[in-house]
Amino acid sequence: MAIYLTKESKVLVQGMTGGEGMKHTRRMLAAGTHVVGGVNPRKAGRTVDFDDRTVPVFGSVADGMRATGADVTVVFVPPAFAKAAVMEAADAGIGLAVVITEGIPVHDSVAFTAYAKEKGTRIIGPNCPGLITPGQSNAGIIPADITKPGRIGLVSKSGTLTYQLMYELRDIGFTTCVGIGGDPVVGTTHIDCLAAFQDDPDTDIIVLIGEIGGDAEERAAAFIDKHVSKPVVGYVAGFTAPEGRTMGHAGAIVSGSSGTAQAKKEALEAVGVTVGNTPTETARLVLAALETDRRATHG
Repeated sequence: MAIYLTKESKVLVQGMTGGEGMKHTRRMLAAGTHVVGGVNPRKAGRTVDFDDRTVPVFGSVADGMRATGADVTVVFVPPAFAKAAVMEAADAGIGLAVVITEGIPVHDSVAFTAYAKEKGTRIIGPNCPGLITPGQSNAGIIPADITKPGRIGLVSKSGTLTYQLMYELRDIGFTTCVGIGGDPVVGTTHIDCLAAFQDDPDTDIIVLIGEIGGDAEERAAAFIDKHVSKPVVGYVAGFTAPEGRTMGHAGAIVSGSSGTAQAKKEALEAVGVTVGNTPTETARLVLAALETDRRATHG
């Protein structure tokens, strides 16, 4: 089991013929992802060779879906064209659009996330590393060789911290790791992933990584309190950030106690989430929680 992405997923890559699209399509294929086509209106009808695979290029997402049965698209198009690309995918009725592109104007993200929701397309991102179900499929830029299949579900705002926790917990492994992105507007939230992991019978424990700014982690805490019975371990990046400073891609301004790492940590701990002060401590807390759960289960 997994959430959102499995070995059965058929993946299109919008922008596959560009530099980043080519590089990461090759990596996705090497990870076992069932990439069935690229999308570039100017190169429709051509094929691209990737080591031992030849991948066709379609003129539109709709054409690619009709020809291949694709149900996922990964978007590697420049920021100026991302809104149109995502809306095209939503119009075609694709189930999942993973938007890797960073630097998309917020008003564009607001528009395409609302449009996709109306059309029934789940957006992951923008400005995200994508998601991986180890041993099954990898949609995005997450390294596929730093972990293995296991029983942990991971949802993270931060790309690099996603990779670090995957590596530190590689001996346990993961069901699915989802990098939701750190922009002010994202299509899939911590809460969406928490709900999916709660319902996934193969996920035993959930790791939640947040960042300073906004109130997403506080809202996640309120959801956990009411709807999540599985153990949750958290980490909030930004404990050393000065107040009033916008920090990187989080796109968040910290004022007073609102949005600070400490406030988020306290909100999570108040509902039973154990929160680490560093990524390494967070990994140790996950191991401890799994051992406690094992003892409770087996006596």
